[in-house]
Amino acid sequence: MKPITARAGIALAAAAALTLSACGEAPDEENGDGENGEAAEDVDYTACLVSDEGGWDDQSFNQSAYEGLQAAIDDFGIDDQTAESQSEADYSSNVDAMVQQGCDVVFGVGFLLEESLNAAAEANPDTDFALIDEVFSEEHENGKPLVFNTAEAAYLGGYAAAAMTESGVVGTWGGIQIPSVTVFMDGFADGVERYNEDNDEDVELVGWDKDSQNGSFSGDFSDQTQGQQVTEQLLAQDADIIMPVAGNAGLGAGPAIESADARMIWVDSDGYESTEYGDIILTSVLKQISQAVYDTIEEGVNEEFSSEPYVGDLENDGVGLAPFHDFEDEVPEDVMDALDQITEEIISGETVIDSENAPSEDDAEAEEGDADEDE
Repeated sequence: MKPITARAGIALAAAAALTLSACGEAPDEENGDGENGEAAEDVDYTACLVSDEGGWDDQSFNQSAYEGLQAAIDDFGIDDQTAESQSEADYSSNVDAMVQQGCDVVFGVGFLLEESLNAAAEANPDTDFALIDEVFSEEHENGKPLVFNTAEAAYLGGYAAAAMTESGVVGTWGGIQIPSVTVFMDGFADGVERYNEDNDEDVELVGWDKDSQNGSFSGDFSDQTQGQQVTEQLLAQDADIIMPVAGNAGLGAGPAIESADARMIWVDSDGYESTEYGDIILTSVLKQISQAVYDTIEEGVNEEFSSEPYVGDLENDGVGLAPFHDFEDEVPEDVMDALDQITEEIISGETVIDSENAPSEDDAEAEEGDADEDE
């Protein structure tokens, strides 16, 4: 199978970002030095980033956003500021702090930053804002949603998990039951169902019921102990491949899965590269947050920022399935061929993953329009 990965412009940032300290402190402002040690030509532009409570070293969506910022610093010579949130109570104050620093664009990482960014965009029309993983509840000319139809890539992950399970049971769980989490779980569920239909099998999914929208959640994106407990509950139901959708809390799945001699599917970043659990990671469902952040900054530097929503999908490489790495030789050729075929079907529109949690550009614009009508 040919992996669907991020565009090459982001790759240089990954290695640097993996050196983030385990203590989770916010990184210092960068000086814009490029890979060759020479400073990029400086531009009068400051990009700023506010994390959710998972922090920069969550090895997931916050870290991916940080990598995109670092790549933009290297390539464009911009200035930057960052604020690492320790809890939800920090969101508004951190966003306000970025505005006070004179940022040209402020990114909020995650669904939970929507309220703070929405208020800030309303109050600061001369500053641009970009919201990762959610649309704004009100329309702003200075507000850009960056959302991802991860159901498409998770569909491939669910199919692969169903094909590779030995127990006949696979599982998934989330951090908080919000659309940007459950869209992964919906796609995963449909991928398992597709495998069963194509192969006359009966692989069971535990941890999520798409029809009822009920399942297993740890309660946040930071508590690894709780993440381990939820994982152990699914392992007790015989799941031998598990996909946590929980940012930093998902790392708690690692020790439980290692002890059970099971396997994990990571999300957002390529967990084989970004976590210490590469030897148990079958593959990863990728969300190319880094590239979306980079592209948005590039638009701003070129004075082309717009409120048009960015929707990442398989067609534009905004989402994808990572390589199987250590398990490459274990995946049967017919499974690889099926994944390639399904990818083509999704891109062409022949196969459509139906999820009430999946974003689209039309939906994003409609939601903002509805908010205007309500005012």
